[in-house]
Amino acid sequence: MTTFRLLLLAATIVGSIGAVASTAAARPGTTKTTPLTPGEIHALYGQKSWIWKDGAGYFSVRERRFTAWSKENGKPSYGVGRWFITKPGRLCFRADWHAKDGSAPATTCFSHRKRGNVIYQKREPDGQWYVFKHRRARADDEFAKLRRGNYVSARLGAIQTRIGE
Repeated sequence: MTTFRLLLLAATIVGSIGAVASTAAARPGTTKTTPLTPGEIHALYGQKSWIWKDGAGYFSVRERRFTAWSKENGKPSYGVGRWFITKPGRLCFRADWHAKDGSAPATTCFSHRKRGNVIYQKREPDGQWYVFKHRRARADDEFAKLRRGNYVSARLGAIQTRIGE
């Protein structure tokens, strides 16, 4: 598989992360919102799995390890790397994504801002702001897809075996 196709595969996988978030384009503005602190980001994601439509990612606090699996377009793949906070309000994860046809690196970042108890999120660099967590969390908030614990390892191992890496 060419490097271009591998990068395209990685971009497709990470592109689907958060894609089903609320379509209401919340515009938090910068004057009345503040970025989440590194501690708030750590508390929000640390030791939790983010459940996606066709996969999940786990944010381990041990060495800030990030692991994920996906079955985007029915094709199994997995990612292994690290998650990190680049500045207040921004969470990123960098992983090498592996599929039957090869592997490629990808970095994905999300910015977070808050106004009171409402948290907004947008995918960097071109995403739209949306409500990640309402003041009283709703079942359809993207926040509701964060679950304490590792919901990745068992599926990750099966996909690694299937892919043969």
